[in-house]
Parts: sequence; C-alpha cells; structure tokens
Amino acid sequence: MKTHTLISLSAALLASAGIAHAESVTYNLDATHTYVTFEARHFGTSTNRGRFDKKEGSITLDRAAKTGKADITIDTASINTGLALFDSHLKGDNFLKAKEFPTAKFVGDKFSFDGDKVTAVSGTLTLLGKTRPVTLTATNYNCYDSPFFKREVCGGDFETTIQRTDFGMSYGLPVIPDDIKLLIQIEAIKQ
Repeated sequence: MKTHTLISLSAALLASAGIAHAESVTYNLDATHTYVTFEARHFGTSTNRGRFDKKEGSITLDRAAKTGKADITIDTASINTGLALFDSHLKGDNFLKAKEFPTAKFVGDKFSFDGDKVTAVSGTLTLLGKTRPVTLTATNYNCYDSPFFKREVCGGDFETTIQRTDFGMSYGLPVIPDDIKLLIQIEAIKQ
C-alpha cells in the first residue's frame, strides 16, 4: 500500500512539474489585423499619417518563462498615405530610399510582462541600413480563441517614438520634426 501511494505521489509530482515546464509558442502575423502606422507633425500645425500595407513576421512567446522574440519585416515601398504623390516623395531619396532599402525590420528579444500580459517589447529597428534600439510599449494586449481560425490569437496595440535622424533621415528639419510616432497594431495566430 505504501509503495502504491509513493508511486502515485511521484507520478503526481512529475505531472505537475511537466505542467510548470516552460513552453514556447509561435504566432504568425495576421496581415488582415496587423498595421504599422506613423504620425509626423507638419509645420507644427497638423499631423501627417500613413501606414505600411505589406508586413510579415512572427512572435514567439513563453508565458511561463516570461520570454519572447518578435521578428517583423516591413516593405518600405508599401507606404500608403492615401495620396500617391506624397507616397512617392516618402519612398524617395529624402526619406525611405525604398529602392535601396526595400525593408525595415524590428527584432524584439526582451519582453516585459504583467502576469500573462505583454507590457513592452524591446529590441532593435533597422531602417535605412542603420540599427538602433527601440522599445514598443503595449497600450493594449490580449489573447483569445478565434472562432474563425479555431486557434488562439494574441495581439495588441504597441507604440514608440523614434528620432528619424538616428537613421540618417534629416530632410525637412526643423519644419518636419525629428520625432516620428510609430503605432503598431498586431494580431498573430498560434501555429
């Protein structure tokens, strides 16, 4: 009887250890619910806004270990302000140099959590061939079971402000300020 109890107790402990074991899960971006937008002040009067229509990437999360990795690539030629002439100007040599630098890339390797919720992701942004540290702060984060995909979807709204001169983009200063606000709405599907 004692042997049976000891075996049962050992099995229960091993099972609970397995539950507590950290597990990384990969989520691929849902392009229909992921947007990378920017805001830039113009002559101190209005705010110019635009977005990048083509992006891809994945997020790997380990909620138990409180770790993660983000890898997001943005097609710089996919910039869309709603005005073709303005888009052309932003793709050109004064700003994104999209022909020479067709992509921008964010790689996040430090995730901050509050419980199971991601509160920030720190990493690097590569733009115009220059790589600089960036922290994206979550203004909203949640996971849900998608009735459409029949899988878990996680995401939220993240934001940061970069100085464009850090990436070698100085055209129009000081009329067009150095600070550019990036707003990233992400939803990613569990694989």
